[in-house]
Amino acid sequence: MVIASVPEKQVKIGPTQLLINNEWVNSVSDRRFETINPATGETICEVAEADAPDVDKAVQAARNAFTTGEWSKMSATRRGELLYKLADLIEQNIDELARLETLDNGKPLSDSLNADLRLVIACYRYYAGWADKVQGKTIPINGPYFCYTRHEPVGVVGQIIPWNFPLLMQAWKLGPALATGNTVVMKTAEQTPLSALRVGELIIEAGFPPGVVNILSGYGPTAGAAISHHMDIDKVAFTGSTEVGHLIMEAAAKSNLKRVTLELGGKSPNIVFADADMDEAIQGAHNALFFNQGQCCNAGSRLFVEEKCYDEFVAKSVERAKQRVVGNPFDSNTQQGPQVDKDQFDKVMSYIESGMREGAQMLCGGNQVGDRGYFIQPTVFADVRNDMKIAQEEIFGPVMSIIKFKDIDEVIHLANTTMYGLAAGVWTKDITKALAIANNVRAGTVWVNCYHVFDAAAPFGGFKQSGMGRELGEYCLEHYTEIKTVTVKL
Repeated sequence: MVIASVPEKQVKIGPTQLLINNEWVNSVSDRRFETINPATGETICEVAEADAPDVDKAVQAARNAFTTGEWSKMSATRRGELLYKLADLIEQNIDELARLETLDNGKPLSDSLNADLRLVIACYRYYAGWADKVQGKTIPINGPYFCYTRHEPVGVVGQIIPWNFPLLMQAWKLGPALATGNTVVMKTAEQTPLSALRVGELIIEAGFPPGVVNILSGYGPTAGAAISHHMDIDKVAFTGSTEVGHLIMEAAAKSNLKRVTLELGGKSPNIVFADADMDEAIQGAHNALFFNQGQCCNAGSRLFVEEKCYDEFVAKSVERAKQRVVGNPFDSNTQQGPQVDKDQFDKVMSYIESGMREGAQMLCGGNQVGDRGYFIQPTVFADVRNDMKIAQEEIFGPVMSIIKFKDIDEVIHLANTTMYGLAAGVWTKDITKALAIANNVRAGTVWVNCYHVFDAAAPFGGFKQSGMGRELGEYCLEHYTEIKTVTVKL
């Protein structure tokens, strides 16, 4: 057990090995890598580094559990009970998990506790309820036959999760996969392995049989690639960048045509009309962009504001950004922590430089906060054109780009002028405008007079190069099952 110190309180570090077949093991190579505290730049601890041989071991354990182990014979009701038990254990350890998430990821503790963990628990409970309700149909076909369908698990599922919401993305992936009877080999993000590994302990404690959930810490080009290419993995579910999504699709095609679901990048339009409740829209747009240090795939990062209210909106948004509290994520007053690592910090700073170079007007921010860690000032650009780099590429940081528009036809065109289609928002008191945006903007989720509203029952996913398939809700279940038709002569 490793203890990492922070000024307020010590944070307990859980397992740092690989979880394979319900056992904590070193990697085959015995290699380890550092995980870093983004608030200080200091090493928290070292964790085992998985590679292709470890993926092979995990896949074999998952395959055995799926085909011949206790899991293969377990009733759907019992699977649901185990998921409920896991949710209960997470709730019992919620403070510990929130602190571990904040230490490794850098997000404010209040967000880890009140946003991430609450949604994690709700997700597991939602899919626990679905476990015994995944069912087929009887079909009246021609002739003396009894025809029915079965929804059977896909098999061994490889799941690759990102670093921006480690616990939540783990729940989004594990919940539906386990509810439908699959077994899992999960790779955590190399930046944030610790909280997912701690949940691995709780999975064992909850009573999941060996091999059902295997958790590997490691890098994308090695462990992640091995999962994507593996001939005995039946499906890959990935959340991350569009660039890596292309590589996973290619690997799936070249290997065994495994099923693939992808939740990828976004450059989501957030549209404010002059008739909106201006104070509500300003605060909503602020949260849409700056929440989680701007590290949200669905962030409202292209902020379109009608020219009638543009100047007022920009001025008030700048003042709101200047009030944002940036600092120690364990401080209860902190609203914004550090970016997750130095690579992400450097990437965001390069986009800020690009915005200035292309002629956007930077009205606040743009600099590092403090002299250690990866903190960036909340940054607001005005006079942004939709063809600028900061308006087209995913920054994944606290950089707001405000673009002026004249009317609804223009803003729909501008909103759709992107390769992405993950989410969108609209702020207006006119239901006709709201529905015109909702119906005509090419995005998987549209929020009206709100943003970042998530529920385990509501499906989430993207159009275009923001991905394929859906997370959450009933729609997600179809990606974890195969439909079998059975016809019996009477």
